[in-house]
Order: sequence, then structure tokens, then C-alpha cells
Amino acid sequence: MPSEPAEAPADPESARTSEFRSGPDFRSGFVTFVGRPNVGKSTLTNALVGEKVAITSDKPQTTRRAIRGILNRPDGQLVIVDTPGIHRPRTLLGERLNHLVEQVLGDVDVIGFCVPSTEKVGPGDRRIAQSLDGYRRAKKVAIVTKTDAASREQITERLLEVDALRDDWDAVIPLSALTNQQLDVLTRELLSLMPTGPALYPAGVVTDESTDDRIAEIIREAALEGVRDELPHSIAVVVQDIAQREDSDLTDIFADIVVERDSQKAIIIGHKGSRLASVGARSRAGIEPLIGSRVYLSLHVRVAKEWQRDPKQLGRLGF
Repeated sequence: MPSEPAEAPADPESARTSEFRSGPDFRSGFVTFVGRPNVGKSTLTNALVGEKVAITSDKPQTTRRAIRGILNRPDGQLVIVDTPGIHRPRTLLGERLNHLVEQVLGDVDVIGFCVPSTEKVGPGDRRIAQSLDGYRRAKKVAIVTKTDAASREQITERLLEVDALRDDWDAVIPLSALTNQQLDVLTRELLSLMPTGPALYPAGVVTDESTDDRIAEIIREAALEGVRDELPHSIAVVVQDIAQREDSDLTDIFADIVVERDSQKAIIIGHKGSRLASVGARSRAGIEPLIGSRVYLSLHVRVAKEWQRDPKQLGRLGF
């Protein structure tokens, strides 16, 4: 099994003392993308890094942690912090996720505000754009996403709407993360806004996520596919054990899929275990390239009642 990624610096300021240094014109720093849930922030993070480091789903509030993806260029390094979408919290988990976003916004060098080109700017977008007043040290870039799915007229309309939200945008950039259109423009702009300084991670590192956490997220992404709208928020995944079999290229992985009610457990398992088997097959397809080994994956579905509202349960699940 490959070695664990480099440990994350405790915070952006301490990270600047990293031993990984480059030339006098080298730029490095932290950027995060904000916006309503499901505007394409995780897809954009993966596209910039060039590797899947954050799971994606059409279900809102898929991202639950601050996941760092690292983009390396000869002239600089971007540390992209993928965060949950800002939303009105209904549970203790929701409150903690919003607090996490606020912490990240207070530390980064650049904030990228994302709006999909396929949807008109609404009250939620305006509220988030206005909230950026609270983070004066960060430079701000407006990003109109999903241009591959929009007409030229829609893109033009979104650009005008977004530009009018604030008078201090350092740039307003339309792009498509799916087709890589304008990603190079965004990369150059973000690097130009970063302070000069050393690389914060060694070359070759694409994320500071542990192998266990990446595997858990792959399983959760597979479990999210096709479930009803009320279920995604109730799904969590915990990897219990990873072990390489002796005299074999097979790796055993044991993981729990955690839900809040018995009825949800039945949905995840499916008729005669059919849905759980499908989740396992999709998960293995993502895990095997990650760890470079064939995988035996044992999934167990268990109930932790109302875990999103229970401080002790949240702590056990890593929140």
C-alpha cells in the first residue's frame, strides 16, 4: 500500500515556514471556493488538481470536511481548500460545517465565489457575496461555472449579474471544470494573486487527506448515488481496518456505513442486499487505483440514531 500523504500544516501561517522552498519569484498560498451547495466547487477543485481528491454528487452538501488539493506549477503552488457549501443549518452537523467554512475563509489568501451559469443569481448568492465583507484580507475572484451547459446568452447574463454583486472583484472568470475550458486562465489569475513564498508541500503531493479518509469518501460517494433526497445528509462512512493479506496482492478493507434510522438502513442494503453489493462494486472501482491493489471490501450498515444532532456521535464520526 502506498505511503500516507504528507501531513497537513496546522494552518496557512505556519505552513509558510515549510522547508520546501523555491526561487525568489515563486508564489504560493491558499484559495477556497464558496457558493451555494452544488455549484461545482468540488468538481472545480478536482479539475485544477488534475486528480480526484474530493467526491462529487448532485446531492447538496456532499462535502463535509476541509479537503486540501495541491496544484503545482513551475512558478508557484496553489493549495485549494474544498469546503462544504454555505447553507442554513438545521442540525448540529450543519452548524459545525458552517463554522468550518468560516474558519477557512478567515485564513486563505484568495476566495473564489462560484455561481453556475445555468441559474440566475438569487438571494442566497447575494447573501454569500455580501458576507465576504467579513474577510477583508482575502482577495476575491468571481467564477461563473458550468459554462459547458449554458448558452452564450446565459453566460453573458451571469457575468453581468455576478460583476454587479461587488465592486472589489480582482477578476471575473467564466469556465467549465468538466471540459477544462478557461481553467488555465483561472490558474494564472489565482497564482498572480498569491504572495511570494516557498512551496507549502513537496512536489508530487496532491492532497493531505489520509488514505483512510479518501477510502471513506469514495464509499460515501458510491452510497449517495441514487438515494432519495432526505437520505444523503444521514450517511456517514467510517473505515475500521485496512490490512494487506500475507502472500497476496489483495487488501482487506472493513468499513461501516452509518445512517440514522432503521428505514434508511433498509434502503442502503436494498432487496436481498442488491444495493449494498452495487455500492461495494462502485467503491472498489475507485479504491483499487488509489491504493494500487486488488481489494476485498466488507461493508456493514449500522444505525446511530440522530447522529447529526448528537455531539458525542459527531465526535466519534470525526466531526
